[in-house]
Amino acid sequence: MAADPGVVIGPLDLAARVDEALAVQALAFGLSDEEIDIRRYIVLRHLTSPGARALGATTGDDRLVGFVYGMPNDRGHWWSTVVEPYLRRNGSEDWLDDAFVITELHVHPGFQARGIGRALITTLTDGADQPRSILSAIDTESPARRLYRRLGYRDLAERVLFPSAPSPYVVMGAPLPLLRGN
Repeated sequence: MAADPGVVIGPLDLAARVDEALAVQALAFGLSDEEIDIRRYIVLRHLTSPGARALGATTGDDRLVGFVYGMPNDRGHWWSTVVEPYLRRNGSEDWLDDAFVITELHVHPGFQARGIGRALITTLTDGADQPRSILSAIDTESPARRLYRRLGYRDLAERVLFPSAPSPYVVMGAPLPLLRGN
């Protein structure tokens, strides 16, 4: 499935457009104003990590309708310290090494199911130097999780609890390059 022809996938200065990106995330993920403020700080901090990269999906009038960002994994990062015990239980903790983490991927609800999320994540990971990718997603059957499976991600740890998150998550991993075609 090709991405929506009216949408361009390309490099994104996420620091400059963080409020637009968080507005998309708030619609796609259901965030409160307080959560948006916290995530703004987190996103800007992540962007200072070595190798952090972002892509955006924009319409012809430069409206941001989707974004993805990620970075090479660092076991010292908060996310890794939370998921590591869950991965260790399943014998999958080596996935934290030499992996590119998809930190956030969101598409405006009015633009979902058009191939934009697929184009964002595959384009970002195609530029990764690591041989694999990892991410976390809410541990429920959802369009996002089905997309990740079609791209080759498999569950590495389920029922992962993040502090202050209302729902459990799953950690998924895939070899790079991601699968294409379905």
